[in-house]
Amino acid sequence: MSHTAGVGYNGSTGQVMKKVISASRRTDLVASFATWLAEALRQERVKVLGPSGHTYTIDLAPDCVHTIVLWSKNFDNLIHNRSGLLDELRRYSQLYLHFTITGLGGSRIERGVPKPPAALSQLDPLIRLAKGPERITVRFDPVISWVEEGEVHTNLRYFETLAPELSRRKIETVRISFAQWYRKAKQRAKANGLDYVDPEPEEKLEQARFLANIAAAHGLRLFACSQDFAAVVPGIKPSACIDGRLLQALHPDEAPVSVRKDKTQRKECRCTESVDIGSYAQSCPQSCLYCYANPSL
Repeated sequence: MSHTAGVGYNGSTGQVMKKVISASRRTDLVASFATWLAEALRQERVKVLGPSGHTYTIDLAPDCVHTIVLWSKNFDNLIHNRSGLLDELRRYSQLYLHFTITGLGGSRIERGVPKPPAALSQLDPLIRLAKGPERITVRFDPVISWVEEGEVHTNLRYFETLAPELSRRKIETVRISFAQWYRKAKQRAKANGLDYVDPEPEEKLEQARFLANIAAAHGLRLFACSQDFAAVVPGIKPSACIDGRLLQALHPDEAPVSVRKDKTQRKECRCTESVDIGSYAQSCPQSCLYCYANPSL
């Protein structure tokens, strides 16, 4: 049975519109499952175990796909065409990349993630692969605070380093969020000796203002991912991380795509419809302590 979520209809012609493929919000397919992803694209069809436990099949034929949205903290496998991943992706009309850089890579909080200089070194080849900086968004996500030796630490100020690196490469969009400490993440942090801090709402707003000021100074556009409280700060807007209108405008043929809200996402999420091909059963080994998705950590 083919899964048709994320497929819209062109009201003027009655034709089925091509779908957006998300790869993936649920796990880092590019960094950790590149061979699996390349094979799925090669076969042009994939079975996915959904969050509710049911399995569905997704058609990945290039003529059915509008855009493939890739989410990763490490695009090295793509850049170096491991398992032929880049070759397979080149058969599709458009790529859009979400690249998470928090400044915490290589620390005990993000043990399996590249250190910040290594992450930054991936930006230039990614711009070439995506055919322009407008198809890349950097996620400074999450902002996190913790206590070490009696002092509160945070990755907040790394944005002062990150912002000019993005600006000079003409990458204009940045998505932010503040760490949400779900119960299993709290347990994981405690088990790994991380004394996390969840700042009060007013402190988070101060941090958001700090980020907005830096973004403005470097000509960046800042979006809050599923956290409307941060979007009250001037210079920060609610995020549609998958934005059908934007993807249509960027598409080489300006092909139409669904702009309806994705009802499978959280209430404050502004994303438009897409079909995710990752699974929570694909346990990401990057071992980020705050991760909401990995059941094996």
